[in-house]
Amino acid sequence: MTGFLSTRLLYTSGLLCVLLSVRPAVAQDSINPVRVVFLGNSLTAGYGLSVNEAYPSFLQTRVDSLRWPVIMVNAGVSGDTSSGGLRRLGWQLRNPPDVLVVALGGNDGLRGISPALTKANLLQIVNQTRAASPEVNIVIAGMQLPPNLGPQFQEEFRAVFPAVAQETGAALIPFLLEGVGGIAELNQPDGIHPTAAGQRILADNVWEILAPILQSRIVR
Repeated sequence: MTGFLSTRLLYTSGLLCVLLSVRPAVAQDSINPVRVVFLGNSLTAGYGLSVNEAYPSFLQTRVDSLRWPVIMVNAGVSGDTSSGGLRRLGWQLRNPPDVLVVALGGNDGLRGISPALTKANLLQIVNQTRAASPEVNIVIAGMQLPPNLGPQFQEEFRAVFPAVAQETGAALIPFLLEGVGGIAELNQPDGIHPTAAGQRILADNVWEILAPILQSRIVR
């Protein structure tokens, strides 16, 4: 009988140690996930594809495979401009994100909207988000245009995104479509929107900048 009790006590204490060692990880995963919001246009929404083939979904799969407590929120709206993103920002700030990825401006350029206005809108997005959530991390996704609107407009537009990042201290993805833009086999027939394979490359471009930010928040 004494041997049985000793064995039972050893088993119980061992099980308790296991449960205590597991509990913190479970609590972190279920209570304090890092919330990442992607405020973007059709590139983010995954135009012409299923929602699971847009780059935020590929990023969700990646963090899930790493067992990181992160939730990716796709707030992409096809056709959206920086002005449209600014107008709907308040909806996202009702539940302020931990990380905001701003992937807007491409439609501004294609429509010939003044780069100065695009820059002003992006600055307001950053400032309003920080006012709502001072600890937020912000990432600006850079965009570029083909030369059909002229080299001066092309350069002024390209310069908007690094300027916003520098002035606000936001992180910068130099060019969201790096390795995809202008490559026919990675784009749908319209030549503008990436295929699922192209979206995977966009996810890689974002991940290079986003991963260190997520790591720094997870270990807090």
